[in-house]
Amino acid sequence: MKTINLLIVFLLLLESCSQKTEIILLVDYVNPLIGTAPATTLSALSHGEGSENNAQVVPFVTTPFAMTNWTPQTRATETKCIAPYYYNDSIINGFRGSHWLSGSCVQDYGSMSIMPVSGDLICSTQKRGSGFVHETETSTPYSYKVHLNDYNIVAEMTATKRCGILRFTFEDGGPSHIVVNPNSDEGQGFTMVLNDRNEIVGHNPVHRIYQGWGEEAGFSGYFVARFNREFENYGVFHKDNILELDTAIQNLQELGGYASFTTASGESIEVQIGTSFTSIEQARKNLDTELTNKDFEQVESELKSTWETVLNRVKVEGGNETEKVKFYTALYHSFLQPRTFNDSDGTYPGFAGGRKLLNSGSKNYYVDFSIWDTYRASHPLFNLIMPEENANMMSSLLDKAKNGGWLPIFPCWNSYTSAMIGDHAITTIADAYIKNTIDISDEEYAFLLQNAFETPDNFEDYKNGKGRRALNSYLKYGYVPLEDEVKESFHKNEQVSRTLEYAFDDFALSRIALKRNDTQNAQLLLQRAMNYKNVYSKADTCVRGRFADGTFTADFNKFNRMSYITEGTPWQYTWYVPHDIYGLMVLMGGEQNFAEQLDRFHEGGQYWHGNEPGHQIPFLYNYCGQPWKTQELVSKIMQNEYDASVGGLSGNDDAGQMSAWYVFAALGFYPVSPSMPEYVISGPHFDRITVQLRDADLIIDAPGASAGNKYIQSVKFNGETYSKNYLNHFDLMKGGKLEFEMGSSSNKNWGTAQKNRPYSLSLEQD
Repeated sequence: MKTINLLIVFLLLLESCSQKTEIILLVDYVNPLIGTAPATTLSALSHGEGSENNAQVVPFVTTPFAMTNWTPQTRATETKCIAPYYYNDSIINGFRGSHWLSGSCVQDYGSMSIMPVSGDLICSTQKRGSGFVHETETSTPYSYKVHLNDYNIVAEMTATKRCGILRFTFEDGGPSHIVVNPNSDEGQGFTMVLNDRNEIVGHNPVHRIYQGWGEEAGFSGYFVARFNREFENYGVFHKDNILELDTAIQNLQELGGYASFTTASGESIEVQIGTSFTSIEQARKNLDTELTNKDFEQVESELKSTWETVLNRVKVEGGNETEKVKFYTALYHSFLQPRTFNDSDGTYPGFAGGRKLLNSGSKNYYVDFSIWDTYRASHPLFNLIMPEENANMMSSLLDKAKNGGWLPIFPCWNSYTSAMIGDHAITTIADAYIKNTIDISDEEYAFLLQNAFETPDNFEDYKNGKGRRALNSYLKYGYVPLEDEVKESFHKNEQVSRTLEYAFDDFALSRIALKRNDTQNAQLLLQRAMNYKNVYSKADTCVRGRFADGTFTADFNKFNRMSYITEGTPWQYTWYVPHDIYGLMVLMGGEQNFAEQLDRFHEGGQYWHGNEPGHQIPFLYNYCGQPWKTQELVSKIMQNEYDASVGGLSGNDDAGQMSAWYVFAALGFYPVSPSMPEYVISGPHFDRITVQLRDADLIIDAPGASAGNKYIQSVKFNGETYSKNYLNHFDLMKGGKLEFEMGSSSNKNWGTAQKNRPYSLSLEQD
């Protein structure tokens, strides 16, 4: 009997060894549908308004930082604040080659759409849509698949950096059509059918908002759609007017082209689409370069591999499946913007006008920097785990200054804008420069100083978005007074928020000046960095609007949105002094009062995670000797403001900033003050994390962290006890091992000593 039992055990072991172990790829944790429905998180329901209550992400099939992203289309428009896809919509009217700024409230541009139709030919985007259900929808970063119920067609998409492949399977067979159109709301654009090449080509002129107010940006989105079989019939259209066998159409509402076929039941037609911002010829060249001799499965496999490689830069272990879905979806969302703008051979239209063609050589040139958002965590994340890519992004910002004569404030549509407040291109560049990601030439440094000290002589240049808004008032008074309504800006007024953000930008630029031994400008900028004090009312323990004569406005409620605050309340913006927390602490009456004010702020439900100005607030307890409260708050936010549902992001993702915050929080530290090479510690949320750095790996061990042990008991760095509640960037970049002992109750001794707290302008640099 014993021999038989041993034999059975042996056979069972042999059988288990012969079975293939299921390997779960990191990319399989990504769910691009998260954030495509209205937010269901706590702060969104309390503070969000309108489009702010939606993350405004769409299920992009794309490479990281691609030129063109591919998405199902439920909204056939390029209107401001309307994304191409919303989960709660029930009709798909196309599949879009999109340039939507992920998670934003701007507008798509230069986009095109393609739609399969069976039976009667229907071209109009308003009438050709098909119902679908989410049960037949499969969304990943490398492919998308859905069943179009009205036509019994299965649609699939995959992509390269500048191209897309779409495969349409006509399950019923019979008369089948594929419609292609530029998405121009202005009734502009061009489409041509090239029957002898099995191609439909076209372009969609780009228009600007913010500064520009709908003016043409000087370039277009071009496309070449190449079919894998000959056309049986073809034509062009505008709205319901179908012009059979005509081959070209332009500058009419809802225009496009179509190709018709007779398909067998279950037959597929594949369309490869090349895109470009330069020309139809370059779109075709991109198509030939990236897709020649490749089929759908090969491209899909390559894109899957690309994402797996990128996501492996941060490998987390421990935790449940939901936590991994949240983390890797956040990492995916962090890598969507900025956008590659150059063709495969480096060609791209020059900044601010687009008429002159330039060449980026062997590096990529990037556009669509949502810098008011992404300077906070997105670009610091890139500096940490992909510094080479971020170096090219910073080079692109500086190239825009060389092309246009001024460093841009919020460059979008390859144009100047004043979309948001502040001058955070300076801070973004400073963070990369201080962390040795880039170097800065004398010419480039001069552009940074120009933004901080000068306003364009030509009013039209200023009106067009060059230079800081209200800089003259800021320099004259040390703050932007309420009398200056900041009329030449998309966001008018917001004087207090502008003052606070300029003060921080001045601090960031002072860091560059110090590193360059420009002590005169460094000292002047450090003095200006204290301008935040000029809009602080000690009587209110809060920032408040101020007139030119120095008096504070009577129009004040610290709990309500005010015209002099950007997208928030005075109390929410009071904490925006990331460079001088200890100075703010003095204004509030000292460390204890500061901590009590923070307590009241959070207990009163004032923290709004769905918008960026407060993203540093949860980490401020580290500055006042109560780091366990930061650990508790960050854990709570990660739990309550992010989930794995379609409504699982608490506000506009804004080019990945909301998601990058989550990535840092999961790692256990956050860059409170970009341009300073340090991170405030909050404690990791996985048992083990491996971060691939440029020259080494950083291992973060925190056994039990994923089981809800959110409080730090002790820390070791490379075997030595570590008592500081912040980390140095250069120490991290050397790699090594961070060991966290985590517990279920707070340790009020760790990280509380004054000398072990984060840097601030009021203290000597460690």
